[in-house]
Amino acid sequence: MASSLQVGKYLISPIIRTLGPDRWSAAVSIRSGRGSMTHDRVMRLQPVFGNRDDAARHATEHGLAWIDAAGAAPMPSLATP
Repeated sequence: MASSLQVGKYLISPIIRTLGPDRWSAAVSIRSGRGSMTHDRVMRLQPVFGNRDDAARHATEHGLAWIDAAGAAPMPSLATP
């Protein structure tokens, strides 16, 4: 597994596997919470990559984009008119 990256409450971990000579697949684990309240989302990604570094970079970027999209969701307004 490639190096993990802590971003706020999330831990992004690229998961890279070799599929044969010059063929690498990418997945990403996005974990949050602690102990029995841990939630781990794992996504397998496309395409197949020609080297390990490109696969790891793609997985990390995908994880960061997911966190950004999750944080960008509008919060409900609690103010009364």
